[in-house]
Parts: sequence; structure tokens; C-alpha cells
Amino acid sequence: MTTTIDVEKEYPLQMTDDERYLFDLNGFVIIRNVLTPDEIAAANAAIDRKQSGMIERSEDTPALRNAMKGTSFYGNGTGRKDLGGVLEWELEDSEVFKSILAHPRLVPLFHGILGKGYRMDHLPFVIAQDQGAEGFALHGGTIDCNSGEYNPELAYTTHNGFIRSALLGCNVMLTDHDEGYGGFCVVPGSHKSNFKMPDGMVNGEKYKEFIIQPKTKAGDVVLFSEGTVHGAMAWTPETQRRVCLYRFGPATNVYGRSYFNEQTGQTMWPDKMYEGLNDAQKAVLEPPYANRLDRPEIVLERGSDGKVVAEKVTYSSRNERKKQHDQQLFGTKYF
Repeated sequence: MTTTIDVEKEYPLQMTDDERYLFDLNGFVIIRNVLTPDEIAAANAAIDRKQSGMIERSEDTPALRNAMKGTSFYGNGTGRKDLGGVLEWELEDSEVFKSILAHPRLVPLFHGILGKGYRMDHLPFVIAQDQGAEGFALHGGTIDCNSGEYNPELAYTTHNGFIRSALLGCNVMLTDHDEGYGGFCVVPGSHKSNFKMPDGMVNGEKYKEFIIQPKTKAGDVVLFSEGTVHGAMAWTPETQRRVCLYRFGPATNVYGRSYFNEQTGQTMWPDKMYEGLNDAQKAVLEPPYANRLDRPEIVLERGSDGKVVAEKVTYSSRNERKKQHDQQLFGTKYF
């Protein structure tokens, strides 16, 4: 199955027709070689330095387990390990992870799937699996694969040639995932399914031929609609699996609430996240509100060397007279 797009020497300024077709067809797409070998090495070195902070979802904490015991997704009982704070590490360790927020190769796809003014919705974190470690039973879906109920917060839609995913998963692969290795898996096309899954399929025990583990290399990025049913298989190699998982949403959509600081009451992420960010990266950390209310939108530009950069922003805005009216009416220029 071909669901991959190779990175070209000159990045596109817009989501390509091929990317749009493959994403709409399958509910996910793989972008190859987004990170360079040096960036992959830097990200893994940062994880090495922080790995004492990994939290294992061990058998001693059954509430944190993600697969049913006795199924293929469960593995040998070893727990998955999670490592948070990647955007709050010192700049040397967080720089590669911060680059994903407005990576010039990914921004055209973010715009094509989420629209301009897209935002980070969840705190990103590293997922690690040692040999035999548990995966994750199938979950998600525009129609929830377990209950059969409509999931508006995950929904995938297309209207008049425009794709919109209410929540987009972004898996940055930091180790190779060859055939049979395990890790991220997906049911292609399930973002358009209208019914819940048959019994046994969620746990990987039935209809395995429809559950695909894409082959990826370190540096690849898998973009998938959360409306596409997905999960993770138990990990088989001796080398540790590593990915960093982000979730992004359209400007006015919200699922997570970490952007709201409950201690200060401000709609801001932790201060350390903003260190070393350019204007485009900062724009992705904006809280949810409509574009026309002075929301920053990332501008893609092609330099004289042919390389695409994503560092600047422009603003969608109402006219100043309307803002003045709202200021007089409400005491704020934003209703």
C-alpha cells in the first residue's frame, strides 16, 4: 500500500493533489525524511538525557494499560513508557521538537487538513516501547469504533474540495519501524466508516488483514486524522521504539485544556515553551478563537535559494471601526 510522500528538494507551498488524495482515501499519510539525520540524532540524544523521567504503564497500574491481556496488542506484559515536557526542555534539547510546530515541510499539510491558524491542542510527548512492550488497542474514529456513536471532537469531513479534521495526530518517528516491528497501526479508510467495529477487531484478534502497520524510517512523519481508527502493536525488536506524538486542531476547535493555566487563569502554555520560538511557532500556541479576530496565520515563503521557510505571520482581521464599536459596547475590541 502506497500512502507515502517523499520530501522533495524544494518543499511545496501548498498541500499537493497527491497528498490530498492519499489522506482523503486512507485517513493518514506518511511524509518521508522530514527530519535530517542530525536532527534525529539530536532528538534521541535529548531523550537519552531525560529518560530517567519516563513513566512506565506497568502491570502494577492496570488503569493505565492500553490493551487487553491475552491479546496480541498486550505483548509480554512490559509497559509502554511515556516522557513529557519535550517543549519545556532547555533549548538544546527542545529545539528539534519545537521545529515540528511550524516545520516548512508540514505547514502546507497542516493548512490543507486543518486550515490556516491551526493550533497545538495536546501537550506532545515521547512514546517509548522496549521489546515486548504493550501497544494500544484500536480507538478513535469519526464514528467511535467501540460505541458506534458520532465523535464530533474527532470528526473528519470534506466539503466543496476542502478537508477538515477536528483533531490531527502527528507522529514524528525517531526510530525505524520496519515490517513486523509493531508500533503505530491504522485501519485505512476507517475515518469514513459509519458503524462500530465487529467484536474482537478492536483488540486485533479478528480481521487482522485490515489493520496495517506502516513501514517508516526515523525522520518520517505520519499525519493521521483522529477520526481514523488507529492504535499500536506490541513492539518486537530489541531496540527501543521512540516516537513523539503531537495533536493539532483547527483555529476554533479544542479538545485538550492544557493551554488554559488553571493556576493563573491565563490562556497560555508554560512559559518555557516559548523560549527560542519564532513568530510562526508562537502562532501555533495561540488559544482557540476565530481567524478574523486578529489570529496570526503562518506565511510560507520561498527564499532565493529555493528553500521554503515558515517564520513569519500575517493577521486576519475585522476593520478598525468594528473593533472600536465593540470596545465601546463591551469594553473590549473582541466580542
